[in-house]
Amino acid sequence: MSDQIYTPKPNERQFTMRAVVIGCLIGGIVSAMNIYFGLRTGWGFGGSLIAAILSYSFFQVLSPKDEFGVLETNIAQTAGSAAGSMSSTAGLVACIPAMKMLGYELSIFELFFWALSVAYLGVFFAVPLRAQMVVVEKLRFPTGTATAETIVAMFAKGDDALRKSKTLLFMALFAGTFTLLAYFIPVIGHPPFVKMVGLGVVSAWGFSILISPMMFGAGILIGPKVGSSLLLGSVLAWGVLGPYASSQGWVTGPIMDYKTGARGWILWPGVALMVTDALMSLLLSYKSIINTFKKTKLPKHIEVGGESIPKLWWMGGLTLSTILLVIIAKLVFNIHPALTLVAVALSSILSIIAVRSTGETDINPIGGMGKVTQMVYGAISPGNMSTNLMAAGITGAGASQAADMMQDLKTGYMVGASPRSQFKAQCLGILAGIFFAIPIYKLFDSAYIIGEGNIPAPAAHAWKAMAQLLSQGVDAMPTHSLNAVIVAIGLGVVLSLIKKIPNVNEKYIPSGLAIGIAFIVPAYYSVAMFFGSLFLIVWTKRSPLQAAALNFAVASGLVAGEGLMGVVTAALTFLGVKPLM
Repeated sequence: MSDQIYTPKPNERQFTMRAVVIGCLIGGIVSAMNIYFGLRTGWGFGGSLIAAILSYSFFQVLSPKDEFGVLETNIAQTAGSAAGSMSSTAGLVACIPAMKMLGYELSIFELFFWALSVAYLGVFFAVPLRAQMVVVEKLRFPTGTATAETIVAMFAKGDDALRKSKTLLFMALFAGTFTLLAYFIPVIGHPPFVKMVGLGVVSAWGFSILISPMMFGAGILIGPKVGSSLLLGSVLAWGVLGPYASSQGWVTGPIMDYKTGARGWILWPGVALMVTDALMSLLLSYKSIINTFKKTKLPKHIEVGGESIPKLWWMGGLTLSTILLVIIAKLVFNIHPALTLVAVALSSILSIIAVRSTGETDINPIGGMGKVTQMVYGAISPGNMSTNLMAAGITGAGASQAADMMQDLKTGYMVGASPRSQFKAQCLGILAGIFFAIPIYKLFDSAYIIGEGNIPAPAAHAWKAMAQLLSQGVDAMPTHSLNAVIVAIGLGVVLSLIKKIPNVNEKYIPSGLAIGIAFIVPAYYSVAMFFGSLFLIVWTKRSPLQAAALNFAVASGLVAGEGLMGVVTAALTFLGVKPLM
């Protein structure tokens, strides 16, 4: 039984230049947004739904003579999601900034060739899995399914799609304007209200008011469970553990100093909680892992949909990508070719696990698989932090792009699209994403100190701390922080196991990952996102239909608006343009 929800019209247009171009442009914007947001919070967002909604709306307004149809919209979202995922695939919010924190300076050309060498691995890993996971097992792939249903619904109810698009664009315009204004008048974005009411000590520990459209919108997207977990983590880290470590004399420097202050102390239990949550997520997915390696014979009569992807394309592409990666890894990071080949082999296995996990749960455990790779390389290449980080970056790249590709193939299967056309759109989208993402990352790298201040880069700190621990042992940790790490590991294990207890409502169990992130980012980030999630609760209770219809558009607009204007303000900072106040 097929889960196809749309039957293409005879000779319906599909892989067209306009679909690819609009998808690449939207995906490039999403990639820029994800770099800014990822360096601030450690998270990122997919570009599928945004690309589908905006590309459809654009051509509805344009009203071309040749209708922009369902299959073209699918190509646009395929290219858009591929481009948008490059911030994650190229490691621009994790291993690359972690290398920067360790003192490695990478030129824009080195970053470009690195991104090019790892970007396509996941695509080539995913292609041979399509028939098994999408056609035979019909795994859900929630994001891919939602995208297909959204595309079909838009063409059935065009007015609703235009309403969402207008809302998204209006909120983006508002967020961008506010962000630019806050750059020139910083007090607007960060009013000193807490200090004004006599709570200077509380403010010193980060509990201040941050008015950020991006953080508020992110709170709407992540929902009340994760928002509450962030608030809980910020109180625990910045309200309890940090002050206690300071009062005991375990840290003596300024609060926000990583080397001698409380921030460097609470970083370790936060990282431990994030790593534990990621590894437990991977471990508890053992059924998916077992199913991944079960051989299932494909029925001879099965229809795998449209024009199949020639073996020469993905096998030849995988060979060329591997050769390029071996060369770039040696020239840029001095990684021995044999170690690079081990990373590619490991990436192929973990990418399969990532695809199945995403298909069953919509969760891609990139962090957990990155940590597994780091532990493997801690054993086979001890003391080499650059090899440790970049090998994990290869694994993360494969897992990221493989899962993204399979979500798109699921969407395509549901609307009767050609896998071959989607493959071409994915490859072009990746290339466009590289050209957007690398210069934007270098701009932030030039304008700010990544890992500090407004660019805390929590994911990068987690990767860096893991590499240091595997290289230097517990000597890399501040006084008495090991005890906090042990407790954090225990908490992460317990939270993960509780979720598996029958009849336990998972939505009431805090997220270990979110709590851990709150240990690394300043408290006002967590508070701002909590208020966004609180707003969603109130909105849903007062206007459930409106909230259900527009919450994604409102949140995405707020995140995108500040994210894009963040690129502009980074350029202003780089050019030395000073705030007015």
